[in-house]
Amino acid sequence: MRTASRSSWVVLLTGIVFIVLGLALGGGGAWLVALSGSFFYLVAGLGIIATGILLLLRRQSALWLYAAVLIGTLLWAVSEVGFDFWPLAARGDIIYPLGLWLLTPWITRNLDRDKRLAGIAPMLPLWAGVAAGAVVLITGLVSTYHEIDGTIVSASSKPPADPEPQPDEDWRAYGRSQFGQRYSPLAQITPANVKNLKVAWTFRTGDLPGKNDPTETTFEVTPLKVRDTVYLCSQHQRLFALDAATGKLRWSYDPMVKDNPTFQHLTCRGVSYHETEPGATNADGSPAPADCPRTIFLPVNDGRMIALDADTGKLCDSFGDHGTLGLQQGMGEHTLGFYEPTSPPVVSDKILVVSGAVIDNYSTHVPSGVVRGFDIHTGKLVWAWDSGNLNENEMPSETHTYTIGSPNSWMTASYDATLGFVFLPMGVQAGDIWGGNRTPAQERYSSALVALDINTGKLAWSYQTVHHDLWDMDLPSQPTLVDVPTANGVVPAILQPAKTGNLFVLDRRTGEPIVPAPERPVPQGAAPGDRSSPTQPFSELTFRPEEKLTGADMWGATIFDQLACRILFHQLRYEGTFTPPSLQGTLVFPGNLGMFEWGGIAVDPVRQIAIANPMSVPFVSTLIPRGADNPAKPNASLPAGSENGVQPMFGTPYGVDLHAFLSPIGIPCLRPPWGYMAGIDLQTKKVIWMHRNGTIQDSSPIPVPVKLGVPTLGGPLATAGGVTFLTSTLDYYIRAYDVTNGTQLWEDRLPAGGQSTPMTYASGGKQFVITAAGGHGSFGTKIGDYVIAYALQP
Repeated sequence: MRTASRSSWVVLLTGIVFIVLGLALGGGGAWLVALSGSFFYLVAGLGIIATGILLLLRRQSALWLYAAVLIGTLLWAVSEVGFDFWPLAARGDIIYPLGLWLLTPWITRNLDRDKRLAGIAPMLPLWAGVAAGAVVLITGLVSTYHEIDGTIVSASSKPPADPEPQPDEDWRAYGRSQFGQRYSPLAQITPANVKNLKVAWTFRTGDLPGKNDPTETTFEVTPLKVRDTVYLCSQHQRLFALDAATGKLRWSYDPMVKDNPTFQHLTCRGVSYHETEPGATNADGSPAPADCPRTIFLPVNDGRMIALDADTGKLCDSFGDHGTLGLQQGMGEHTLGFYEPTSPPVVSDKILVVSGAVIDNYSTHVPSGVVRGFDIHTGKLVWAWDSGNLNENEMPSETHTYTIGSPNSWMTASYDATLGFVFLPMGVQAGDIWGGNRTPAQERYSSALVALDINTGKLAWSYQTVHHDLWDMDLPSQPTLVDVPTANGVVPAILQPAKTGNLFVLDRRTGEPIVPAPERPVPQGAAPGDRSSPTQPFSELTFRPEEKLTGADMWGATIFDQLACRILFHQLRYEGTFTPPSLQGTLVFPGNLGMFEWGGIAVDPVRQIAIANPMSVPFVSTLIPRGADNPAKPNASLPAGSENGVQPMFGTPYGVDLHAFLSPIGIPCLRPPWGYMAGIDLQTKKVIWMHRNGTIQDSSPIPVPVKLGVPTLGGPLATAGGVTFLTSTLDYYIRAYDVTNGTQLWEDRLPAGGQSTPMTYASGGKQFVITAAGGHGSFGTKIGDYVIAYALQP
């Protein structure tokens, strides 16, 4: 009797749980219907409530009714997302287990027989629903939605001679050469033996975030290797010279960057190397000084450029002020941390090209984004190019400072020594998310790719990738130079990834598109006082989704936060790509983080393959009118040191709240995958393979290595051996892939986040792959100070 009584209570409690869950689902569903969303949640909620009531009455018809709910859920889910497993799981992860529970003996043995169902097996429909659900989920598990399976047939072309030749075993610039290809001719590591890679040495910098450092304190460096030495910089721009074979410290230099909350970033993506040839001259024709025949240029976030002897680490006395060049001259605004050179400069035989990051979304009164050419030996200013000045090359004087807040170039540029052009990926005019006060002069080069004569700073050509940019869709990565085949023969090209997911392919001599990028109409209706460009360029080589997002694209850990995401989606303004920011809140997709970020792409010029790691993370952009909580002028508080959250945009009518589009429990509202590895055939200009990349092992409460495909910060490395490497995923791994088809060949666990771009070199006949693992503040990965080198082991 007691057993029967307990079983009865199980049925009664189950009925109560069903009613509560049904009320939650139906209530949210009614809210969604009121927002013109799907009716499913309301109908399903009502069905679950009715099932709960029948359970309280101990009726067998509860099983039949819930079978209808389960089968209806399956039909609805498949109609929305096909057999894509993870979106299916978010729709059935509560409803399906409840069906299994109803089939247990504790339930079925304690339901009174329903006379209307006499002679019919009461559990049969529910068993059929459960079986159908299993078939659907298994089918989803073996499906490859959102992926492209293919193999790139190697062109096996001979690359043109490098205008800046270097030994095969070296890596002498940020992208190995200033072509920005991130490609090495080393071929010791191959798809057949990459599994034998082991840690060869590890170096600890000892540089970790300080108590006053901003959230964006990041270890993003790509080291250089010259002769027998590896050079790298850390978060506080400390410079280290290591023995390439052993990783042992040879010398170090500390520029003594002080912790200060006015910094928005603290990072050093790399340093630059210059070797003075015998008989070299300065930019003015005078003999070059002899104190530093081999120089390392170190950008420092407080607005300095430091030149050091590559052999000893001593300051180059002939450069600037005894080795230090101040970059604040002529800026007009000198707040510490508002102008930060975070990426290595371009070097030629005579000119050092310097640009820098300017604080985002803080004010329109911020330093200029001016790009300058300095004498590479003396540090003397040779030319200036100010994108916000009608007279772009006007030099500073006692009566003239550079244009406040003009578009800047925060990422490393590329350089073609044969053409004599330096190629600059440009940012946005200050007041990044509102443009009502921008002048035509300030708009000309915003979010544009610009080619300048490296000796004079004169404009050669420009190509704008976003008109009247209201989304901070600046060009985030170094352009890549490679010669590509076309119908008119081989053309010297430049490939520029954009945050929008577009990959612009231009003739680097003229800026004319090789891959068409026609103008298309885009959503209108900017905030009061602003305007929208009627059209935007859309490259035909792109990772941008062609279809607009819908409620069916929303996701969550359960059906309840998936429902919450659908409600949030319908509350936001969204009419597709380039929907203007609004007071209502606008869904920005591709998001402000971008489908491409600073890591850029890698190009194998021999096989004619480009390797990319695009990502998909929507953002929400909400304009905030001025008021008590959003004053028009700065007060005693300092910048927050982050590009997420509420940001003031002083000098405009609005502040802005920027954040990733997440569910109430912090789960991405967009269904996975959120990150990929992809291969592009440069012969056909098509994406041939694309696979989800990375797991949620280090971002989930349960550390399970589920391969959902996660975002990345950093870029790929390609090698002549046919292997490409990546370390920048949200989980802590370095991975190797087959360059022709994207098959993952190898991985190794990193001790911290690997938000950096790896490189490779050879020493003593052995090929090394080296990466920095130090984490990223706003990306949320584990902080560290590791530099790790891998090599093949017997």
